[in-house]
Amino acid sequence: MTEEVTLKKEIGFSAALSTVVGTVIGAGVFFKASAVYATTGNAGLGLLAWLLGGIITICAGLTGAELAAAIPKTGGMIAYIEHTYGTLASHLLGWAQTIIYYPANIAALAIIFGTQFTNLFGLSPKAILIVGAIAAISLTFLNCLGSKMGGLVQTISTICKLIPLALIIIFGLMQKNPEHLSLFPMTPKDPSTNALTALGSGLLATMFAYDGWINVGNIAGEMKNPKRDLPKAISIGLICIMVVYVLINIAFLMTLSIGSIAGNSNAASDVAMKLFGPLGGKLVTIGILISVYGTINGYTMTGMRIPYVMAKENRLPFSNLWSKLSKKSQVPVNSALLILGIAIIYMLSGQFDMLTDMLVFVIWIFYTMTFLAVFILRKREPSLERPYKVPLYPIVPAIALLGGLFIVINTLFAQTGLAILGIVVTLVGLVFYKKDKAKVPVTES
Repeated sequence: MTEEVTLKKEIGFSAALSTVVGTVIGAGVFFKASAVYATTGNAGLGLLAWLLGGIITICAGLTGAELAAAIPKTGGMIAYIEHTYGTLASHLLGWAQTIIYYPANIAALAIIFGTQFTNLFGLSPKAILIVGAIAAISLTFLNCLGSKMGGLVQTISTICKLIPLALIIIFGLMQKNPEHLSLFPMTPKDPSTNALTALGSGLLATMFAYDGWINVGNIAGEMKNPKRDLPKAISIGLICIMVVYVLINIAFLMTLSIGSIAGNSNAASDVAMKLFGPLGGKLVTIGILISVYGTINGYTMTGMRIPYVMAKENRLPFSNLWSKLSKKSQVPVNSALLILGIAIIYMLSGQFDMLTDMLVFVIWIFYTMTFLAVFILRKREPSLERPYKVPLYPIVPAIALLGGLFIVINTLFAQTGLAILGIVVTLVGLVFYKKDKAKVPVTES
């Protein structure tokens, strides 16, 4: 992961701010309310989880941006981890992204797409897997045609996902006969559940909706004035996202009872139907479907390049196969098919929340290592050029680090089986680790 990127410094504050919002807002905001209130069983604890998730994400984004500006290499977080901890750690991250993070994201989102589609058109629940698979396959096909096609889908879906958000917030908060919203006392519905454990599980669920912040720092090398504009774009952008997430959850809770939201994978659709009636609700739900489709596209477009990068350095079995590029489109088609194949295997589980919790747990292990890397490099390499430094050091990175540790440790205790599964799958990557890697030449197929 030593290839340097040549970047033009053309991005100003406005473009950086829109990048932050467009990168982070995805499908999770519409569908994670179900898991948050199922685990907390309480409106106050649930909203607190969304608020804390936003604060941790703001600190995480500001912290990660320092490494992005100081180590502007291909591979993103893989490059930061390798620079700080060596090739073994970066190999495990690349393996986890290939085997868990990207396929599980695609699978979970495809399940949600299938669920909403079948609910909207009154199809049998048996069609969920088929519809989800068709969505994932179609997007893999579009991205194999070239990066321009994938970018077009992303642009259209970004616009579409903001419309249902705005409509639900405005009409949900202004409705005449809202549900009674009680924030206190903040105690779990199940008296045998510890409030901190319930909050931790709710926080883990919100992190899927906030995920994507690690990519925000990647624009640092393309900004005109990263030292001034990057922290502003990240802090303002993520604060806006946090406010939007809290407001749409309040709108949800004012429209449906907490019992109707908890564990209901169609909660967003039900809210839209109640607020706008059958026709309006269907139109809003179609907007949500386009948003989910675009989010799947984003993970497909970026995920298909991870096995390719790994294979170029002989870090995967059958690296010669995954490192091939298509002659026509110059994209890693075989790598895309690998991610798709693993995603379809995950989809057979039908478990949206299980998949998202596992991928969030695994990736947050590496996020936490990234936060710690800021402290390590400040001490080990004080002369490293840092075009941007995290503000209020060491407070901001410490909040990010403590938040990451809380998520990881709480998951280990609250969802031990899921955590062990994620760790085991990640450690399987050790089997394919080669300290002295021989680069695999890129070929066309």
